[in-house]
Amino acid sequence: MATNKHAVIRYQALDRCFSNFARRFYIEDLIEACNDAIYDFTGKEDGIERRQLFDDIKFMESEAGYSIELDKVKDGKKKYYRYSDKNFSINKQPLSLTEAEQLKDTIMMLNRFKGLPQFDWMEEVLARFEDTFKLKANVGSVVSFEQNPYLRGIEHFTSLFNAIINKQVLKIEYKASFGESQQYEIHPYFLKQYNNRWFLFGISQLEGQNKLMNMAIDRIVGFEPMHQVEYIENKDIDFVEYFDDVIGVTVPNDKTIEKIRLKIDKARYSYIESKPIHPTQTVKEKNEEYAVIELKLILNYEFETLLLGFADSVEILEPESLRETISSRARKIIEKNINCADTSHGNS
Repeated sequence: MATNKHAVIRYQALDRCFSNFARRFYIEDLIEACNDAIYDFTGKEDGIERRQLFDDIKFMESEAGYSIELDKVKDGKKKYYRYSDKNFSINKQPLSLTEAEQLKDTIMMLNRFKGLPQFDWMEEVLARFEDTFKLKANVGSVVSFEQNPYLRGIEHFTSLFNAIINKQVLKIEYKASFGESQQYEIHPYFLKQYNNRWFLFGISQLEGQNKLMNMAIDRIVGFEPMHQVEYIENKDIDFVEYFDDVIGVTVPNDKTIEKIRLKIDKARYSYIESKPIHPTQTVKEKNEEYAVIELKLILNYEFETLLLGFADSVEILEPESLRETISSRARKIIEKNINCADTSHGNS
């Protein structure tokens, strides 16, 4: 593999361009994409010229690289570039022997930190690497991690992470559940995973005020850096504590912490006891048939959805407002499914 500076950053940028069939990327566009990626990653304007770009493409096409197959489509006097197979990506290719050896050496070095309190997170990361890339003994897979292989937008993660590190303002095109996509000027601060999805948090000016936005990255259509816009530093939010009082990623501004009491069937309680709903969970009553637990948190949609997942094994004792909300949502589920069943029978 080429050893010149920022090579991997450029290969990843080119991979994103070649796999984007919604746009035509000419040589000038590819150079710009590479230079933007380098700037996003390093914060320095250390760009490349045409010759380096052609060398990169040649390497990516070679067996020493990624053996990519490109369509170089003529458009007048110019050409645009894209993968021959729209489903191809260098990130879907297996590691080369050289890459595997380099990764194995890195893992051996990182293993020295295992067991130290500040490196607890590394236990899972190393296990993922070792299992995914078979970097230990010649055995089959022995660990399965929860993940969503069909999650869209995960290709944005590294660039968003680098934008946060380098304090880079972004123009993000975002599409909500329904309707047209919209563009936002975002000052990115934080990435959080919940329920196997990633969310970006950042400040955007809405209705004349700087407001914190929460964006699911699988709904991000695309984004580009806004080099001329001054980055607004995060001086108000400690994201380590920001989510302490909620389940999930939604922190309502107009709500306060409430006391929740739940009566849980014996069979379900054994699960909740070993995997608490929230750090504030305490047991108020327990017998052979049920347990009553108490939580102190801010009510939000994610918590409601969690309770619905417990179905008839949980009874909400308080607050009454939560009991009414869950009852209303449960009735809607029943009504929709009854109506669906009636319609199906009518059409048969």
